[in-house]
Amino acid sequence: MSDSDRLQFAKAIVRVLPDVKLEEKLIEDQIEIPKDKSHGDLAFPCFYLAKEMKKAPQKIAEEITEKLSKKFSAKAVGPYVNITLKAEDVTKDIISDILKEKDKYGKGKKTNKVILVESPGPNTNKPLHLGHLRNILLGDSMKRILQFCGNDVHIVNVVNDRGVHICKSMFAYKMLGGGKTPKTEKMKSDHFVGGMYVEYSKLEKKDSKIDEKIQNMLLKWEDDDPEIRALWKKMNKWALDGFKETYDRLGFDIEKEYYESDTYQGGKDIILGGLKKRIFEKDEEGAVIIDFEKEGLGKKVLLRANGTSVYITQDINMANIRYDDYKFDEMIYVVGNEQQYHFKVLFEVFKKLGWDFAKHCRHFSYGMVELPEGKMKSREGIVVDTDNLLNEVTELAKNEVLARYDDLTDSEVAKRADIIGKGALRFFILKFDALKNFIFNPKESLSFEGETGPYVQYTHARIASILRKGKVKSVSNVDYKALDGDADKYVAQILSEYPDVVKKAALDLKPNLICHYLIKLCKAFNSYYVNNPILKSDDNVRNARLALVIAIKQVIQSGLELIGIDAPDRM
Repeated sequence: MSDSDRLQFAKAIVRVLPDVKLEEKLIEDQIEIPKDKSHGDLAFPCFYLAKEMKKAPQKIAEEITEKLSKKFSAKAVGPYVNITLKAEDVTKDIISDILKEKDKYGKGKKTNKVILVESPGPNTNKPLHLGHLRNILLGDSMKRILQFCGNDVHIVNVVNDRGVHICKSMFAYKMLGGGKTPKTEKMKSDHFVGGMYVEYSKLEKKDSKIDEKIQNMLLKWEDDDPEIRALWKKMNKWALDGFKETYDRLGFDIEKEYYESDTYQGGKDIILGGLKKRIFEKDEEGAVIIDFEKEGLGKKVLLRANGTSVYITQDINMANIRYDDYKFDEMIYVVGNEQQYHFKVLFEVFKKLGWDFAKHCRHFSYGMVELPEGKMKSREGIVVDTDNLLNEVTELAKNEVLARYDDLTDSEVAKRADIIGKGALRFFILKFDALKNFIFNPKESLSFEGETGPYVQYTHARIASILRKGKVKSVSNVDYKALDGDADKYVAQILSEYPDVVKKAALDLKPNLICHYLIKLCKAFNSYYVNNPILKSDDNVRNARLALVIAIKQVIQSGLELIGIDAPDRM
């Protein structure tokens, strides 16, 4: 229902209870949409009034219903006052709002809230894989949704470009590289580096002292050994250049990147300072730790005994730097659920250090993406790289386009395949609750039927086709009395849910709610289209139905934009 419907209902309740001190806003906030449509369109629970009126909620509902019956179709359902609105009133309120506001329909008022979203946090020892892709799509969609709700949102990234894992790729290249480069091997640069990481796992099986060699390489790196640093810079650049290509292909914009190599030393300084202040302590092996046994988090190493840093070392300093840079009101870390313990400890460390922003940090946890064959293993090369996956879905989409059309130019086929392929990939990944693991199936994601991106895109293109055939660009002087059927009202009611769905998606960090809403809206439109002629209707009905489908098209386009998917006019 529209906000105006809720407001009018709230005003009516206040009006029929003149002897009770009521605030319209409090009443309006409690108005619900009944799950059972037979109960009406809006419901007000009377529990709130029971104390004030010293009566049972059910009795209050009956009294209010009797007084409202002159203005509304009202009935009492237990402790609820339920009203049913006329179809033409519902359609008029909703459709006119959408036609007027266009892509601003459902948009939140501008706030002064600054939100940082950290994504995707890659390591420079391998290319971006399917897990990184889920991270990127979640981060990107949350930025879009939070921004749409009026917040000032920034994507920031942490690049894990130093440490044991990076030294493993470097060691393999030093042993096996032989002067090879991505150019000589005709490979995308980050894939070349990832190949060295896979090669390391083979070396590991043959050399029992390899761990000692890796630790020695890390110590040399931290001591600024010129040979090690030169190799690191070369391989790091290969990895970062490759990442940038992938980000550009996905349309993913990172505002600021923070490098572990720049921040780990400051993290060490903070930890050593905390050690002096007895916030932290040393264990029997000489490592600096923090004891969170009382909090149920055990003991966490913050600095190794040999003085080298760990992940949490740079995370501590990086948060401090980011706060200086942005003075954020909220910091959202988009990181897989296997790091839940890490972030619980990290946020507790912030509190121990007395940093006020500790309470504004949030871990946006997500599950793993698995393959039909099982879990991905980067070191063994059992992994789906984002680039290869993009190529695969684009090729599959190209085949779908060619199967439907034989009169398109090569460039048009390529354009549509890119839009459909990336849309399918985004929608399939984002439609799952972020916390859940799922198995990725490229062919299933590209279906033009069912709960898929192509189905939603096709519905948008179908409406565009209707408007082209009718040579319709806009409508005016709409007679909403022509939209007086249950089907008209049902579709308009779904349109009215959009602002609330967006708000909930932002509040709960759940972009999957947008996906499920779009499927619901598209199913409703396609059912409506089958049973209600549009272009062949009488003038008044035709104009009114065109207004409805234009509103549907607008909301589909807006919803797809929030999850980073193009809404094509032709498929």
